[in-house]
Amino acid sequence: MIKKIVIFAGGRGTRMKDLSLDKPKHLIEVGGKPFLHHLLKNVSNAGFREIIMVTGYLSLKMEEFIRRYKKEFPFFSAVNQFELFGEEKYGTLMPLLAVKDIVKDEQFAAVMGDNLYSLDDLRNFQTLGDSYCYVGGYRVADPAKYGTIVAGEDNLLIRIDERNPNPVSNRINSGMYKFTPEIYEAAEKVGLSPRGEYEITDALSLLAKRQKVKVTDLKNFWLDFGKPEDVGKMTLFLKRNSLGK
Repeated sequence: MIKKIVIFAGGRGTRMKDLSLDKPKHLIEVGGKPFLHHLLKNVSNAGFREIIMVTGYLSLKMEEFIRRYKKEFPFFSAVNQFELFGEEKYGTLMPLLAVKDIVKDEQFAAVMGDNLYSLDDLRNFQTLGDSYCYVGGYRVADPAKYGTIVAGEDNLLIRIDERNPNPVSNRINSGMYKFTPEIYEAAEKVGLSPRGEYEITDALSLLAKRQKVKVTDLKNFWLDFGKPEDVGKMTLFLKRNSLGK
């Protein structure tokens, strides 16, 4: 069973506009608590026993959050990617590199800190102890706004297309992963993407060429928390649903 999970929470949250000017978007309140609290509650209740959060933007606010909820989440620690690499190196690959010396040669799960995942799906990723890396897929009606997954036989990943205006699939990358140490071999070969960032998806695409990555679909909900309109949607979801179902 995989008991270690990394939460990527260092982003600037520019899509949240004014809501994230004085705090990371992960700390915007929904349902009376910072969004990050709801994510952490599910991660903890799923049974993960080492939770590593990667911070960056307005990290002092994140440190305050950690101190406030340390008793509730005793297996929780943090590392600041900006302190390690500076603010000029950006992208989803940077938090992964920030925990390299912490995870060492272990397998571990990872999730985006601005997405909400169910207990069932988090628990499923704990069981993926084979030699493959995994990407959590999720089917949506509007895939062009997301990274879309192209998979072949046996759900082996072929590639992930970032925000393709003409997607060949409605299966998107949910931002839930299970990694083996091989991800770091691929990460060393990744350069800047066309967006000027270092992308996890580029590292996964390199491993996919060696048939080292599989896709497993999420069975329950997946919610993004990236734009101002998502605050109302998330609040309504939390009211209508018992968190964790």
